[in-house]
Amino acid sequence: MSDQLVDRNRLWSRLDAALATLPESPATPIAVVDLDAFDANADDLVRRAGGKPVRVASKSLRVPGLIERALAHDGFAGVLAYTVAEALWLHDAGISDDIVVAYPSVDTVALRRLTSSPAAAAAITLMIDDPAHLDVVDETRRAPGASVRIALDIDAGLRVGGQHIGPKRSPLFDTGDIVALARKVVERDGFRLVGVMTYEGQVAGVQDDVPDQRTKSLLVRRLKQASMAQLEVRRREIADALADVTELEFWNGGGSGSVQATAADGAVTEIAAGSGLLVPGIFDHYASFEPRPAAYFGLRVTRKPSPALATVHGGGLIASGATGEDRSPVPWAPPGLHLTGLEGAGEVQTPLTGHPAALLDIGDLVWFRHAKSGELFEHVRDVHLVRGEEVVDVVPSYRGCDLAF
Repeated sequence: MSDQLVDRNRLWSRLDAALATLPESPATPIAVVDLDAFDANADDLVRRAGGKPVRVASKSLRVPGLIERALAHDGFAGVLAYTVAEALWLHDAGISDDIVVAYPSVDTVALRRLTSSPAAAAAITLMIDDPAHLDVVDETRRAPGASVRIALDIDAGLRVGGQHIGPKRSPLFDTGDIVALARKVVERDGFRLVGVMTYEGQVAGVQDDVPDQRTKSLLVRRLKQASMAQLEVRRREIADALADVTELEFWNGGGSGSVQATAADGAVTEIAAGSGLLVPGIFDHYASFEPRPAAYFGLRVTRKPSPALATVHGGGLIASGATGEDRSPVPWAPPGLHLTGLEGAGEVQTPLTGHPAALLDIGDLVWFRHAKSGELFEHVRDVHLVRGEEVVDVVPSYRGCDLAF
């Protein structure tokens, strides 16, 4: 039996033992985070960042207690939020006073709150890639107030042979267009240009060491190398041009799958990472690091359609993104279970095959991994923090705090 199978069997026993210590059984899905794995992942991210601070991507956690836990680790600094409303909550809750919103916003209610609060405006940086984003902010101002901090989201995709490879995010690619927008920010009253973000999702978010896809994996690794080489040249050129416009406080780049490669780029001053703390299913096959899963959800067996099948209640926690098998939850412990090809992961029930199914009884827990990171916690209000065979704390997710961002 491989070491991984042994570890997964031990995990099955350990999580069951931890949940058995609770006064009563929680409703499913039961969300669990293994603190030993979480902390080890945090240390590994800091190591790979090579001395550059790691900014916590809150979208990949969505649990205030876990965001605070990451920030308490040496080497982590600041939060990369995903909405202005979330950033305001994190600031008001005292979780961070250094928050960059990763996406442009047209949420006028949240922006009005930001422009009305000098303290929030000093702590939160807004992301833009178009002058229209500045117009929306100006429309929310009730009176002249604190200057609003601005960062530019610059496209970090690979362009080769007339093709664009990477996330379809920002229209900013050419250095001239970037500098032109930077000048508009600097010359416009009420705004201050403080940072830049270049997220290379085609490197950070794509598997490149899949065992049964060796040819494709080799191609992906070559595309990643070409992308990072092109991006290093572009970043240097853009940095030199922006230096004539303003002095930036930060240059954000990377993601959990490209920490080391991005940190090696001299233009980048900080690394964004979040999924690497929990390591969901789509982060299993990367050449750049060894996965150490930390987050699971448990479902109970409710029926046995046959001696060789076990059906759990619920399970249809499908990840966002392009529809495919890699967006389905992964039956993890006990090892050897599989989703069926006909039903997959269902909203109300999920049948499982594989040799352990015959060993499962009604009421037994099966542990799954979500394909993506923070999305698991959109389905639960409570998160059980486990160390060894003990639940050491139960903390609320954003949903448990009655937050909808």
